Amino acid sequence: MSIVQQVITIAIATVTNFITRWLPFKLFTSGKDDRDEPSPFIKGLGAFLPPAIMGMLVVYCYRNINLLSGDHGLPDLIAGLITVVIHLWRRSMFLSLIVGTVSYIVLVNFIF
Repeated sequence: MSIVQQVITIAIATVTNFITRWLPFKLFTSGKDDRDEPSPFIKGLGAFLPPAIMGMLVVYCYRNINLLSGDHGLPDLIAGLITVVIHLWRRSMFLSLIVGTVSYIVLVNFIF
């Protein structure tokens, strides 16, 4: 690529990135000012999507468990239970994800 092509490519990527971040605020606010309250539709999505995404991630993580295999999916289930317990105890998503991931890695590599 020549220098001109590189500059054009960077400019297109910059404009595209800016538009995808700016446009939703223009489309989904209830007033003319960007700092206005979001529309009721967006507020509804904000309340509905986080639990839906977490549910989808749980289904995705457990989709390939074979209960008839050697470990019967025990590392997955134990790490999932550890994650839930840590989250209910500390209410910290970061801590529960880190502890759950580390516990799964330890279970798979050293115990099962």
